[in-house]
Amino acid sequence: MIEMKNVTKKYPNGVVATNGISVNIKQGEFVYVVGPSGAGKSTFIKLMYREEKATSGQIFVNGIDLATLKDKKVPFLRRQLGVVFQDFKLLPRLNVYENIAFALEVIEEKPEEIRRRVMEVLELVGLKHKARMFPNELSGGEQQRVSIARSIVNVPKVVIADEPTGNLDPETSWEIMNLFEEINARGTTIVMATHNREIVNTIRRRVIAIEGGLIVRDEHGGDYGYDI
Repeated sequence: MIEMKNVTKKYPNGVVATNGISVNIKQGEFVYVVGPSGAGKSTFIKLMYREEKATSGQIFVNGIDLATLKDKKVPFLRRQLGVVFQDFKLLPRLNVYENIAFALEVIEEKPEEIRRRVMEVLELVGLKHKARMFPNELSGGEQQRVSIARSIVNVPKVVIADEPTGNLDPETSWEIMNLFEEINARGTTIVMATHNREIVNTIRRRVIAIEGGLIVRDEHGGDYGYDI
């Protein structure tokens, strides 16, 4: 599903964010990406959806070679993925329904199919009753639920989440994690960068630890492993 072969990302300022990383993530896995701040986690995540382009090495996502993928084809790659951010990235002038529907409108899905799928994911995230509300009328947890609904409305094989509970209180964080668990149980691969020690240590999944741009630990059923 996701394969990296000797991937290095060096920024123009000389910082080496990933240094010869190789990893293989299979369909249906749930993977945490952990490590100290500045370790290279975010770059590792961004490489998967071509927000960043590797300096060298190979990356394959769902059979697509990201090294040779033309820039104009990147939007087509991202339609096969779901991406969830710490700061939600909802469109403020669109209501909940419209924010989610937008992901389908850009691929010119039929209106009746858009309605069916949007209402389906709204039910999954428990927000059907708030479909006509706007982002500024929602709590942080509700906004993140909308972000997750938007990420899965295309029925992606992979959901990539970068600190999805970073701005949420502990109770809401657990609600969001339960959602990710349910999405994963349906067969979707989850790759999640996180600093949340309690979640990683409670919901045991594969843990990839990155330090100094290197994978220093790759452990199934692992723990968080840091005092930060």
